Amino acid sequence: MAMIDPPPKPSGELVLQTIAMPRDTNANGDIFGGWLVSQMDLAGGVAASKRARGRVATVAIDRMSFMVPVRVGALVSCYAELLSIGRSSMEINIEVWASYSSVREVTKVTEGTFIFVAIDDHGRTRAITD
Repeated sequence: MAMIDPPPKPSGELVLQTIAMPRDTNANGDIFGGWLVSQMDLAGGVAASKRARGRVATVAIDRMSFMVPVRVGALVSCYAELLSIGRSSMEINIEVWASYSSVREVTKVTEGTFIFVAIDDHGRTRAITD
């Protein structure tokens, strides 16, 4: 008997969920890639500020991969996983998964690596403490 691989699952911690709305679509009726990047940046910021215990700023997106389009009505879930931490910066992988009420499965739609830096109240880089 052949072994069946279990379905893939998100990596990291669920940090943000929202619903893709009609106002977020492009001319083809799919959700804008920029809207997804914005959700990813919000999710990464939540995870980064939690780890840094304070303000953070996005300084780079190292890579992005869009896998499948997202349709209106999708429940969009962003998962964050801390990949590395430096003196003041951290690298966080963000995965976005979409699900639809008419289908039980979730689908990975995009992922990217975001770099955040901890900042103080004056917007200057500060060290991340344990």
